[in-house]
Amino acid sequence: MHQPKHRILRRLTFFVFMMLVIEYLDEFAYSILEVARPLIRDAFALTYVELGLITTIPILVAIIIEPIAGLFADTGKRRWLIIGGGLLFGIGLIIQSLASLFWIFMIGATIQAPASGIFVNLAQASLVDDNPQRRENRMALWTFSGSLAVVTGPAFLALGLSFSIGWLVPFFAVGLVSLITAIAVLFLPSNQALRSVSDEDKEDDIRLNIQNVVAILKSLVIWRWLALLQFSDLMLDVLFSLLALYMVDVVGVTQQQASLAVIVWTGIGLIGDFLLIPLLEHVRGLSYLRVSAAIALMVYPAMLLVDSYTAKLILLGVLGLFNAGWYAILQSQLYDALGEQSGAVLIVGNAAGIFGALLPVFLGFIAQIYGLNVVMWLLLAAPIVLLLGLPRQQSTI
Repeated sequence: MHQPKHRILRRLTFFVFMMLVIEYLDEFAYSILEVARPLIRDAFALTYVELGLITTIPILVAIIIEPIAGLFADTGKRRWLIIGGGLLFGIGLIIQSLASLFWIFMIGATIQAPASGIFVNLAQASLVDDNPQRRENRMALWTFSGSLAVVTGPAFLALGLSFSIGWLVPFFAVGLVSLITAIAVLFLPSNQALRSVSDEDKEDDIRLNIQNVVAILKSLVIWRWLALLQFSDLMLDVLFSLLALYMVDVVGVTQQQASLAVIVWTGIGLIGDFLLIPLLEHVRGLSYLRVSAAIALMVYPAMLLVDSYTAKLILLGVLGLFNAGWYAILQSQLYDALGEQSGAVLIVGNAAGIFGALLPVFLGFIAQIYGLNVVMWLLLAAPIVLLLGLPRQQSTI
């Protein structure tokens, strides 16, 4: 049914706004890290494998810590988990901003990763729980907020470099704002989505939570969406993490030109994410996802094969437009499958996240032995798996 724009805007309550701010801060910090990878490599004299460890070690730590928090995520402790995660997230970023040695930078990253998972994932779960009938649309808003951050983060970094501020200062700035945001969550009104509506009879028993999680982990439906999310990420976060390095090391352009390539891809992706919000009022998400995966399967190889820098920028823009919404649609399907146990996303996400944690080091080894260009071709698995794995009819999921 058609939804006028003013009705969509009316749904942006202060609670929704705060949850979207949390996503923005997380993606802003993430985007700065990824675009600055060539600078981080040069500053600490790192190999491709060591660059991969910046991602892998913190994620492995998060895989241990986040599921423990997940056992309490559907209880009255959810708000405090979000606040604590946000405070540690900000502290981790500030430590990174002060790092003069690689191991100090790694300590900050290792604090930040599990804190980010708790801070951001529970904010996301709360956002969709606030209106379960519109999970897909809420995830579209969430993705747009993240995409806005992914565009403004590299732009902020480029601006800082042009004024010789350096690449560490943005980490401090976003860390400080994250601390303020975490404290602000404390003052949000009681909300069932935050599990903060008083009802002692509904306070979950931890043993029951564990039983529920075991049942969830046995569900093939859950694993389908987790697997599709992991593979789709090859053409989302993984491509984002490699794009600047690819442009510098393989295409042979400058850091500024590499940053422009990232801005083009993410900037047009931002437009795609914005257009997705009204589009999902008229089109089934899975139908759109299938068409966009087919387009990516054609556009991405063309981008790798062309020699012209300008042509690569154009094709990156097309790719950014059509892979918009992949995460939003798949994640909303996962939440549909989880139902009222949305907090279990911290547990099931990390169960599948072992693959994602080891992937950067694996790709680093491949790049070290065969070259980064070979690694870029491996990302083509994303649209292939989506086309093979997406259900044909939603009723059969």
